[in-house]
Amino acid sequence: MISKEVLKKIQLVVFDLDGTILDDEGNLHPDTVVLVKKLKLLGVKFSIATGRLLGATISFAKTLSIDEPLISLDGALIKSYVNDKVIYQSAVPEKIVLKAISLADRYFLKIALCHGETIYYTEENSLIPNLLEKFGARYQLVNSYNGITRDTLEVVMTGDYSNMLKQATNKLSFPFTFGVRSSFYKSQSHGGIYYLEVRKMGSNKGDALKRLCNYSKVKIKHTAVLGDWYNDKSLFETDALKIAVANAVPEIKRLSDMVTKSSNNEGGVNEFLKLLLKAKI
Repeated sequence: MISKEVLKKIQLVVFDLDGTILDDEGNLHPDTVVLVKKLKLLGVKFSIATGRLLGATISFAKTLSIDEPLISLDGALIKSYVNDKVIYQSAVPEKIVLKAISLADRYFLKIALCHGETIYYTEENSLIPNLLEKFGARYQLVNSYNGITRDTLEVVMTGDYSNMLKQATNKLSFPFTFGVRSSFYKSQSHGGIYYLEVRKMGSNKGDALKRLCNYSKVKIKHTAVLGDWYNDKSLFETDALKIAVANAVPEIKRLSDMVTKSSNNEGGVNEFLKLLLKAKI
């Protein structure tokens, strides 16, 4: 059990979205909304750290009345939707974006460029909105990628031939390419479809949390993070108070200070929020 003295010092709470604060249907638990608003009145700040694009995060922040900057694309962007101020942005170097576009053409792959709030695709890549597993993302058709390669936070390539995608992965990895991290994986919902995601090296939720704490003038040990999945690991390796929901993967549970009894589908995060509220009153 987390001590009351530790809870009293919590000034900032950072939620993961999918699998943590959202149920499997993508909804917030009604009690979560009430608890967050009560805690805000007591001076607690809130933010979100997600793999989603910023544009697919704002509606939840508004529902929760969160006005702190939000961490999106697993730390590639920290931005305030309230005043459009960018706290941190980690764009993929333009020459690597151009290289990825060339490789997609060579290996007959579909490709899209993810910016903070929009995923851009061309007519040749018209299947992208149906293939990408990007919850709540906004898509925009463009005539070409000319003029939008500089602010790309993530390049996504997809196809149904794994060997072709693996070749592209190799060409976008060391020693052929420097300064980016490539992630190759198989779709969970589209049978036989594979993905390659490319981001600039050094972007993760843990580093983003440190940047957010510095911006908000909150010590990281006075912060609480809630998560469930492998991309939350860097959050759980910081000095923040760490809470895993019941459905979290074993590695996240192992790193946590508290594991809720309820899952994300049962509003598991509310167990911690109630403890925090009790300590703050």
